[in-house]
Amino acid sequence: MKEIIVTGCNGQLGRAINQILADQKEYHLVNTDVRELDISDVEAVMRLARDVKPYAIVNCAAQTNVNGCEQNPECAYRINALGARNLSIAAQETGARLFQISTDYVFSGDTDRHYKEYDLPCPASVYGKTKLQGEQLVKDFCSRYFILRTAWMYGEGNNFAKTMLRLSENSDTVQVVNDQIGTPTYSMDLAKAIACLLPTDNYGIFHASCEGECSWAEFAAEIFRLAGKKTVVEGITTAAYEMKFPGQAPRPAYAVLDNDMFAMTTDFRFPVWEESIAAYLKTL
Repeated sequence: MKEIIVTGCNGQLGRAINQILADQKEYHLVNTDVRELDISDVEAVMRLARDVKPYAIVNCAAQTNVNGCEQNPECAYRINALGARNLSIAAQETGARLFQISTDYVFSGDTDRHYKEYDLPCPASVYGKTKLQGEQLVKDFCSRYFILRTAWMYGEGNNFAKTMLRLSENSDTVQVVNDQIGTPTYSMDLAKAIACLLPTDNYGIFHASCEGECSWAEFAAEIFRLAGKKTVVEGITTAAYEMKFPGQAPRPAYAVLDNDMFAMTTDFRFPVWEESIAAYLKTL
């Protein structure tokens, strides 16, 4: 049986990985979260890797609070960059393949076209910068890596969809940003993509998001429509939102990812985002 270390197992993607691989008897998951493993502690990471001798390491651990990263960049760097480096060193020594989850925030978002895997990153936020540094450290220290850049992820746990549904219980109207464009991605779809790559040597950088694009306001409106809610979405600009809630980290205005690497090297295809949010809402 092949051992797989999953970091951040209690997060949305970690839970999805467990669901997708639960019935695959070929693998045994060694689940860790921050209480079991501090990925910024290289000695702790190495002890676990040497003990488990994993076939793969799936790094779902991250500091994803974008505003929090701006307020505490040292913590963001320690988790998003140093943690990725430590796992890379462990993977290289034990012969494991490493799955590093990255983000659309590595791009500036100041374009009007979809981003390809080969496009030059230029992050504007501390979150994006530390995730990009994590990517680079993975490439520096590990020879068997899969870097998966995803976007607007939701799944089991706290997420945008649940927030919107909660607001709809007491509000006839909600204000949602309408000038940030991306692609909502269901954690179960991303977990299926990882499962597709897991037995392969198809290493490299992959964009890994659902197909299509929308604004946050359009995403909220679709959630309400599918849930049968009468709540009206009032679109507001990022500038207006920042006036109401100052101190926001910069976010990409347009960061739609093209999944070209998946299309060219695998049979896996992500569904369109509308199908995936409908599937997710049925699980609530």
